[in-house]
Amino acid sequence: MMKNFPRIPLTRAALACALLACLASVHAEDGRDKTGKPFDLGRVVVHGKQDTQPAAGETAVTREQLDLLNRETVGEAVATAPGVALSHNSRNESMVYVRGFDPRQVPVFLDGIPQYVPYDGYIDFGRFTTFDLAEIRVAKGAASLLYGPNTLGGAINLVSRKPEAPLEGDVRLGAGSGGERKAAANLGMRHGDWYLQAGLSWLDADNFPLPGGFIDYKIKPTDTGSHRENADHSDRRTSIKIGYAPSAHSEFALGYVKQDGEKGNPVYTGRSTSGIRYWRWPWWDKESLYFIGNVGLGEHGSLKLRAYEDRYGNGLEAYTDASYATQLNTTSFPSVYADKTRGVSLEYATQALANHDLHVALHYKNDRHLETNPKSPDKAYRDVTTSLALEDSITLGGGYGLRLGASHEQRDAKEVYFWPTGKTHANNALIELQRDLGEHGQLFASVSHKTRFPTIKDRYSARMGSALPNPDLKPEAARHFELGWRGQAWVGAQLEASLFHSRIDDLIQDALVNSNQCGSTVCNQAQNIGRARNRGVELALQQRIGERGQLSATYTWLDRDNLGNPAVKLTNSPRQRLFTYGQWAFTPQWKAAASIEAEQGRIVPVSASGKTTFLQLHGYARIDAKLVFAPRDDIELELGGRNLGNRWYELADGFPMPGRSWFANVSYRF
Repeated sequence: MMKNFPRIPLTRAALACALLACLASVHAEDGRDKTGKPFDLGRVVVHGKQDTQPAAGETAVTREQLDLLNRETVGEAVATAPGVALSHNSRNESMVYVRGFDPRQVPVFLDGIPQYVPYDGYIDFGRFTTFDLAEIRVAKGAASLLYGPNTLGGAINLVSRKPEAPLEGDVRLGAGSGGERKAAANLGMRHGDWYLQAGLSWLDADNFPLPGGFIDYKIKPTDTGSHRENADHSDRRTSIKIGYAPSAHSEFALGYVKQDGEKGNPVYTGRSTSGIRYWRWPWWDKESLYFIGNVGLGEHGSLKLRAYEDRYGNGLEAYTDASYATQLNTTSFPSVYADKTRGVSLEYATQALANHDLHVALHYKNDRHLETNPKSPDKAYRDVTTSLALEDSITLGGGYGLRLGASHEQRDAKEVYFWPTGKTHANNALIELQRDLGEHGQLFASVSHKTRFPTIKDRYSARMGSALPNPDLKPEAARHFELGWRGQAWVGAQLEASLFHSRIDDLIQDALVNSNQCGSTVCNQAQNIGRARNRGVELALQQRIGERGQLSATYTWLDRDNLGNPAVKLTNSPRQRLFTYGQWAFTPQWKAAASIEAEQGRIVPVSASGKTTFLQLHGYARIDAKLVFAPRDDIELELGGRNLGNRWYELADGFPMPGRSWFANVSYRF
């Protein structure tokens, strides 16, 4: 393990502890609410009626669903939503694809604060735990422009908790196969106009069970036992938020989140002779400090401010073999990233015009990326991104509603360690029409034009000498069309159905250019040359079964075509995906829950001899189930299993997912 590279400093932890201490003496009173509610300031789209139903075309994964399905990481959680699929890459990162759009095109936010890594636009969805969240909202093609730049394919917003009672919270402990251990605690306190929400969690595992029939096809296999080697991970998360709400129209909150992670990187087990890496990540750390304030301006206006600083760092070590005893002696390893983001957004909302809810938002984001290596000079980059967005929700007669939006964005490269700087800009627009049909549900249709700026990696990565940077890359662009309906299809059933079509232009893809800077006469270079089409159907059903049961199901059919170069396949999202779950209460103390997820038609890239080919993975069906015993209203004991069929399935070539595994948890709510 590398000891000579510093981890993210803990200075903000002292501030968080001080905030916790200052409210530790809050007096607990009777009549408490044990569930709390989502943090409204953390939502980007908040309707005037403060209803909990998501906007049209948006899905909410609730706290109740997270607990019922034991979805303990954000990647596992959002994969339960329609149109969303989980992927897993060679860097042991969980990736999420929304209607075929990758994480760079569907950024992640925490209470509206951007969380994606400045260098490449990605995050590892497996490092973000869900224990301290109230809900996760997934917005798709017509996602609000108030989120800010880069929402080409949508946005994912992690909404934290907000206490309602003088004292509330929960504690949970658990263990499982592969040496899995977990502990989490959340505490909420409210006294008058002040409130405090704090959370601690720890999720740890040594490995995971290999599935039945698994074979390591490498010439020198590394996974010959019953468990996956170098698959350990440890994730620790601390969150605290202190808030003050002096009136119904004004609220202020200061939040702090720190997560520390480390992980192994299991070795490729497929038939290709490429991709054999012996990697470890001794740290994967993230730290965020943010302020959100909303001030009421008379009866019809408000002003919201978000200000934040986000720090991210990781270390990557590469070894010569599976003993992990000797590190590679190259100029690329060990590799250390240290990123810092500072940003602010200002949003003015007014309902002064009859039947209008008008929002104007300004965004400013300053990203710094630093790469350090003891064998080569430091590489520093800095981008500044700005945005002006307007969005108006108009109530029309006859049950109609209209949402109009437009934005202008710009990204400036202010600092690059060697290559020329550059700038680019983009425009976005959307129009959405809704029709309230009363007891017959709601119709909605939208058309939008969205963009994504190229990342630092897109523009400047030389890929260890095999590529030529391109500072003048332009944004990717997509045109989305969607038609949907949601409502009560029959007694006890809520149904939502959507048809969507997206046309993507200026996709960033590799091209060969004449150059002698890559050890030959040609170089790879990222260029805006791609054209693609994503289209499909989404269905979501929730059905009550008497007084004791509930059944939910989501289905997605997705067709993706590379129009610019059909020989290059669009990868990492299945053609069909089904996720269904149900629960049944036998008695007030005993209940059972089960889920099935199945997919078919996932195409993944395979590298061999310097060339990329494409492989369609086998479809699979995975079954999870658990039994829950509640001896009291505030205590639950559960015993369950995942992948009960012990199915060997993969989300990337040569990287098997866990086989049959078991878990046991106990939770206490107060």
